[in-house]
Amino acid sequence: MSSTSSINLLKGDCLEMLRNVPHNSVDLTVTSPPYDNLRDYNGNNSSWSEEVWKGVLEKLYVKTKEGGVVVWVVGDATVKGSETGTSFKQALYAMECGFNLHDTMIWDKGGFSAVGSLRTRYAPVFEYMFVFSKGKPNTFNPIKDRPNKNAGKNASGTIRQPDGSTKPMSKKMVINDYGQRFNIWEQSPQRQKGGHPAPFPTKLAEDHIKSWSNEGDTVLDCFMGSGTTGVAAKNLNRDFIGIELDEEYFKIAEERITNA
Repeated sequence: MSSTSSINLLKGDCLEMLRNVPHNSVDLTVTSPPYDNLRDYNGNNSSWSEEVWKGVLEKLYVKTKEGGVVVWVVGDATVKGSETGTSFKQALYAMECGFNLHDTMIWDKGGFSAVGSLRTRYAPVFEYMFVFSKGKPNTFNPIKDRPNKNAGKNASGTIRQPDGSTKPMSKKMVINDYGQRFNIWEQSPQRQKGGHPAPFPTKLAEDHIKSWSNEGDTVLDCFMGSGTTGVAAKNLNRDFIGIELDEEYFKIAEERITNA
């Protein structure tokens, strides 16, 4: 598929660069901010703080179209054996900014890849994918790839009523081969040699872009890193705006997106 998407890559601090993005212009943001101090992003996470992520969420609300969506992929650091809870603070603050917490999704990584002590807790194998919406989402294209074990059979059962009683289903239906995906997505982490320390999989970004936007829409990643969201957006014929502070990661992202 040939791409006709518009690509706009901005190098610099996202709080400053977001000023260049018109208000109410972004259909979808798919981004993953620094997770407390879990990773060393060439030393650039030293300025990461509550003040910064609050400012970013405030600006994202202004830049997002009515009906637009922000997918915020995040995890927590473990300090003295316990989680910081920063992810929840961010979700609650996004709601203070005006966003709806449309869905709390889980990225099941399928194995232990986090940083943290295992002496006092179970190995963390997932991250949160908070789906914030500005009002009711304009777009939802559900992915239907969950195999149905009763495919081809007639659906039967009951529907529970508000008063607690049940009644038989009024419409006979044949169960499809595949059902709509649940909100826990299983996807192995993506590895890069000599690149960004915490890239998420291209397929993860693609599946969110498919779900919450349409061709020709504008997708933003204000913590672009090595450019995974940009690659996914270009593959799916969306316009893309990417912001990255670190010069090394910016160059990697620029090359990856150009060659996508």
